Amino acid sequence: MDLASRVARLDAKVGDALEAVLRRHHVRRLAGLGWSEALTATAGTGWWAPGVPVRPGNRVDVLIDGAAALPAMEEAVRGAREYVHIAGWHSSPDFQLSRGPGSIALRDLLAEVAEHVPVRLLLWAGPPLPAFEPTRRMARAARDGFTQGSRVQCALDRRERTLHCHHEKTVVVDGRVAFVGGIDLTALQGDRHDEDRHPPKHPLGWHDVAVRLEGPAVADVARHFVQRWNEVTSDHVAEPGSEQDPQPQRQPAATIGPQHAGDVEVQVLRTVPERIYTFAPRGEFSILAAYLRALRAAERFIYLENQFLWSPEVVDILCERLASPPRDEFRVLLLLPARPNNGADTTRGQLGRLLEADGGSHRLLATTISAHDGGTSAPVYVHAKVGIVDDRWLTVGSANLNEHSLFNDTEMNVLTCDPDLARRTRLRLWAEHTERPVEAIDGDPHTVIDAVWRPIAEEQARRRRDGLPPTHRLRLLEHVSRRADRLQGPLRGLLVDG
Repeated sequence: MDLASRVARLDAKVGDALEAVLRRHHVRRLAGLGWSEALTATAGTGWWAPGVPVRPGNRVDVLIDGAAALPAMEEAVRGAREYVHIAGWHSSPDFQLSRGPGSIALRDLLAEVAEHVPVRLLLWAGPPLPAFEPTRRMARAARDGFTQGSRVQCALDRRERTLHCHHEKTVVVDGRVAFVGGIDLTALQGDRHDEDRHPPKHPLGWHDVAVRLEGPAVADVARHFVQRWNEVTSDHVAEPGSEQDPQPQRQPAATIGPQHAGDVEVQVLRTVPERIYTFAPRGEFSILAAYLRALRAAERFIYLENQFLWSPEVVDILCERLASPPRDEFRVLLLLPARPNNGADTTRGQLGRLLEADGGSHRLLATTISAHDGGTSAPVYVHAKVGIVDDRWLTVGSANLNEHSLFNDTEMNVLTCDPDLARRTRLRLWAEHTERPVEAIDGDPHTVIDAVWRPIAEEQARRRRDGLPPTHRLRLLEHVSRRADRLQGPLRGLLVDG
C-alpha cells in the first residue's frame, strides 16, 4: 500500500471516529431534554414535524431573491397600523429595502413608521470576542443608528450559546403578515438585493429565499418574537393567540389568531437551544426533526439549497438513500455556495462521503452558481435555506444544514406539505438556475436533473478546466477535501455544546 492510500485510510478512520463521538453526544443531549424524537422520527409517522401545531387557512408566497423579497417587506412595513417587529442576525441602519428613485435607508423608514406605531427591532449582540462579524461594537453601532433621534426600539440579545448566535430572520406587521427566510437586512458580507438573473456584481452576488405568510401561522411567528423580546428587555408585550398545542393537530383558525387567508397548511418550526430562555427551558429542535423525517421519507428526489451541508445526521440519511435508493429514478440534487464564508472543508468532505455512497450511479449531483455576462463573471453566494422532497414537502427559513442551525443557534423555518406550492417553487427555482423557461423543465424531476442540470453543469466545468469563460451560471461544485477536514465544524460544535 502506497503512502497516499495509507493516509486516505487513516483520514477515513479519523473522520468516522469524530463523527461517531458527535452523534453520541447529540443523542445524549436530546435524550436528556426529552427531544429524542427529533433524531428518531421515521417516515411512517407522517410528513409533519412532531410536537408542532399544523395551522390551516394560510396564504404562502415564496419570494425568490432579494429584489423580490425586500420591496415586499418595505411595502408591508409602510402599511403598518399596529406594530412592526423585526428579528435578525444583523441589520444595518443605512440598508435600503428598495433601490431606485425615492429609496430611503432602513433607519429612516422605521423612524417614519415609529411615529404612529411601535417598531421593535431585536438583533444578535455579536460574539463575546471580536473573532468574526458582526462584532459587538458593530451591533451597538447599529442599535444606536436605529434608535437615536427616533422612536424605534432596538434590543441586542446576548443570550446565545457560546460561539453561537441568533440567526433567525423575521418581519411581523400587525400580526397579519409575516416574512420568514434567510435574508438579513444588511449588506454585511454581500449585497442581499440581487435579482433572479444574477447579473455580475462586485464584490458578490447573493441568492436567497423568503416566504410571505398571511393567516393563522402568522401568530406563531409573532409569538416567538414577543417571547424573546419580553425576556431580553423585561417588557410585557402581550403574546398573540393561544399557547401551542403539544401534538400536531389542525385547529380552527379563529381560535389562534388571524383569519383564514388561503388554503395552505403550515408549521412554524424553530431551533431554540435549551437553558437560554425561560419560555423554552428544554429548547426546541423541530427544524432538525422535520428535515430528518422528510429525508427518510423521500421516494423520488431530494432537492436542497443551503449555505452549508455538514450535519452528520443529515448526511447519514442522504448516504443511506443514495446507497439503497427506493427506486432507480431516485435523485439527490444540491445547490451550495462555491466558497462558504466558513465551513468550506466540512461541506466538501461531506460531499466526498456522499459521492462514495453514490458509487458512480449518478444519483447525486452537487452544483453551485455564478454570474456571467459575456466576458464578465462573478461569484454568486448561495445563502438560501430551501428543502423540497418529492414535490410534497417544502421548507424555507433561516436554518443551515449544520450543527449551529440544527442544535445551537436560534432559527425559524416555515414548513408546508402542499404539493402544488412545493412543485411550483421547485420549478421556479430550477428555471432560474438552469436559465430555462418553466415549460422546458416541467417534466419528471429525475429526467430534468439528468438531461438538463447535469449536462449544463458538466459543460461549464469543462470550460473552466480549459480556461474558457463561462456561458451559463450553473456549474459543478468543486470537491473533495480530506475526510477528517470536514469535521472541523462539527468538532467545534462538540467542544462548545456543553
